[in-house]
Amino acid sequence: MRRLLSTGPGILLIAIAIVAGGTVGALAYWQGSGSGTAKTVLADVQPLSFAPGTSTATLYPGGAASVAVVVSNSNPEFIQIGSMILDPGAPQPFAVDPAHSGCDVSTLNFVTQDNGGAGWRIPPKAGTTDGTLVIDMPGAIGMSVAAANACQGATFTVQLEGRL
Repeated sequence: MRRLLSTGPGILLIAIAIVAGGTVGALAYWQGSGSGTAKTVLADVQPLSFAPGTSTATLYPGGAASVAVVVSNSNPEFIQIGSMILDPGAPQPFAVDPAHSGCDVSTLNFVTQDNGGAGWRIPPKAGTTDGTLVIDMPGAIGMSVAAANACQGATFTVQLEGRL
């Protein structure tokens, strides 16, 4: 019984050889090299289109409301938007319905949205139909306490742009 448990020099050498062989094998695996070339061809990415966002509730001085916007994607792949901002290229990012033309839209503000950091994935075009996503952004539009009475009951639209 004692002899089976003893480690003679032969067993010790075998153990060392196994460990050394495994180390050399691992070293050879991680030190491998290669070469080659690759080419990527990307299709022309078409810009997304944004319908004007609309407030989903009546705003009042000092209040905020959600904004809903429909985003369309004519590309054959999903497009990720990281955040929604006021369209910097729009001459007037806010508009009010015609019945409330006396409402000064300078009392409005839009809080940049990012869906809790996750952004949004806009679905791809399927056949001849552009992919669309309705995005609802809670508390995105606000009205200053300085807003005039002419703004009561008004409906607002917002020109938005998505950012990566």
